[in-house]
Amino acid sequence: MTQEQSPASATAEPEQLHEFLYCSLLVQDLPPATVGAIVTQARARNAEDGISGLLVFDGQCFCQHFEGPREAVQGLMARLQRDPRHVALVVVHEGPLAERRYTGFAMGLAECEGPDPISALQALRGEAALAHFLALRGSFDISS
Repeated sequence: MTQEQSPASATAEPEQLHEFLYCSLLVQDLPPATVGAIVTQARARNAEDGISGLLVFDGQCFCQHFEGPREAVQGLMARLQRDPRHVALVVVHEGPLAERRYTGFAMGLAECEGPDPISALQALRGEAALAHFLALRGSFDISS
C-alpha cells in the first residue's frame, strides 16, 4: 500500500444510521383519512432521504419508528415536531443503529384496533420502549 492509499481512503465510510421512535396524537377535528395523505407524502420524501420505517395509527394516536442517515432522520424529527396535524409528540427512543430494521419499504403503515398497544408504549422510554414496539410490530398488518 502506498502512502496515497491509506485504509481510510481505500474504503468508503459506512453510513451512520440513527433511529427515532415517537408517539403523538392526531389533532382533534382532523379526519382519520389525513393519515393516508401523511403516509403518501412521507413515502416519497423518505425514499429520497434514505429513511425507512413504520407508522402505526389507532384512530387517534400515532406511533412511528424510523431510521436512516443521522442527519436525515434528525431533519425529519424537526419537521415532525413542527407539524400542526399532531400534538403531544413525545420521543420515547432515539439513538444510533447498527443496521436497518426496515428494508422492504420506505414507510409502512399499520392500523391497530384500540389504544392499548400504543398507550402502553407511551409510558415507556429508551430501550424498553423500543423493545416493546419491536415485539408488537409482528402483530400489525403492515401496508407498504
